[in-house]
Amino acid sequence: MPVYLCIVLLPLTLSVLSGWPARSFWDELASAAGMVAFAILLAEFLLSGRFRLISGGVGMDVTMRFHQLLARSALVFVVVHPFLYTTPFAWSLPFDPTRELTLAQPGYALAAGALAWILLPAFVLISIARAELFKRYENWRLGHGLGAAVIAGATWYHATEAGRYASAPILYWTWTGLLVIALASLGSVYVFRPLYQLRRPWRVASIKRAAERTWQVDLTPDGHDGLAYRAGQFVWLNIGHSAFSLSENPFSIASAPSQKGMLSFVIKELGDFTSTLGEIPEGARAYVDGPFGHLTLDKHPAPGIALIAGGVGIAPMLSILRELGHNGDRRPVTLVYGNRSAAQIVAGDELTEWAARPGNELVHVLSEPMDGWTGKTGMVDRALIAGCFGKDEHRAWVYVLCGPPAMMSGVEKTLIELGVAPENILSERFSYD
Repeated sequence: MPVYLCIVLLPLTLSVLSGWPARSFWDELASAAGMVAFAILLAEFLLSGRFRLISGGVGMDVTMRFHQLLARSALVFVVVHPFLYTTPFAWSLPFDPTRELTLAQPGYALAAGALAWILLPAFVLISIARAELFKRYENWRLGHGLGAAVIAGATWYHATEAGRYASAPILYWTWTGLLVIALASLGSVYVFRPLYQLRRPWRVASIKRAAERTWQVDLTPDGHDGLAYRAGQFVWLNIGHSAFSLSENPFSIASAPSQKGMLSFVIKELGDFTSTLGEIPEGARAYVDGPFGHLTLDKHPAPGIALIAGGVGIAPMLSILRELGHNGDRRPVTLVYGNRSAAQIVAGDELTEWAARPGNELVHVLSEPMDGWTGKTGMVDRALIAGCFGKDEHRAWVYVLCGPPAMMSGVEKTLIELGVAPENILSERFSYD
């Protein structure tokens, strides 16, 4: 956060220190709004660049939520920016070198600003409604990246050519340097990371049914020693396409770090490429970008562990359980696993075997149970969580959540009401709007 604030406020600070004569309050406020908006826009590239240095402390989901909210904040600054000026837009006067009597002269620089002013609202609104507007995530992603670059380029030209303070070399080069960094971070995702992945490909070892409309995908490294990761993390996975393809999606790793030489995933059919998983042949090429995520226990030496999963949210839980078993961890562990029906339970036999060991407890919850079901029914709601973790001793446990956003929000609220410290609740979500 401090670094981000420094980036966003740097151009504004330099303009204040430039020594230019002050104009009216509204003119200065308008310029400040424009500069802050542009700085936010450039910093947004860093937030979406998958840099572990940026997201490692708070998690990729928090970073991306921050990215979303700041984009909307920038939109507000951009919209009000031209309306705050009281000085007229006109050609600069020979006796007005500091532009106190006129604003940016008409021409390409002003047109570039107008273009960015028009495109940014559409860009943000399309991003909010992307699920309804785009059938394929890859199409939205391509448009999102190119659109951001166009808006940033147009805004840079407007700021450096029409901006009053950007006539100072230090601010001009600040804007230019920030633009170069922003475009480089975009290139990192679309060019440099794929180039690295070309050197470390994977092969599909097997793809098999794991449950109803759910597949288990196993990969083996092709010519390298695999991936170093921690139990509970995720990667961006690309199967059967070029390393430069936009057909990659985030999936949690289900295998344990101790299972050297392989990566395993639990993937549910959602109508996109996941519906064709059963058609992918063994030996198909795959690429992995990661690891990412903070659903890891290494920094949480709690006396007990609670894993709460919904649907394919079981994937990181399997990774954690398998690694705990490999390490001989003797802490009590309770797994709450919610599904619609018994046919959707993944790794049922493995979980039953795991639950038979001392200290382990497995709680299956079905919202549509079949006849003869003797386990819990309904939803993973407050009553169920309170019944499983309502004792005083549970307040010091660490809680790992993965599943539908509504489930996680409800569970988080319940745990806090039960006295669990927020820092002991680990969750990641990638859908907000």
